[in-house]
Amino acid sequence: MLYSSESGVVQVTQKNSLTDIKEIVRLSYLYDFYGPLLKDRHREIFEQYILNDLSLSEIAQKYDITRQGVYDIVKRGSRKLEEYEEKLQLFQRFQMAKERLGKIEELVKADLETEKEELLALAHEIYDIL
Repeated sequence: MLYSSESGVVQVTQKNSLTDIKEIVRLSYLYDFYGPLLKDRHREIFEQYILNDLSLSEIAQKYDITRQGVYDIVKRGSRKLEEYEEKLQLFQRFQMAKERLGKIEELVKADLETEKEELLALAHEIYDIL
């Protein structure tokens, strides 16, 4: 459905393949981190397409613009989010922290000492913070 991350180009098609779902999830995460940096109208349209799963036609009708206009906004929004991630790498750091927390959790569960339970509780708190 969406884009090749190397080129930042959005391919808007039917949202049904596993790759498309992974791209939607990735864009949703990027939107969580960088969405407020998009223009208000672009953010609204991007939300409608990616997060609310509305079609280009439904969004075009709602905002009284063409399907091509919606497509262009989604394309630019996706590209912008990728550019922000390339520069700031917040999502990448989030993923790395989450992986490390998972490893800590596994190590703690493997050893039943009481101090380890405290570490496990801290790991869960960090998950909640992220």
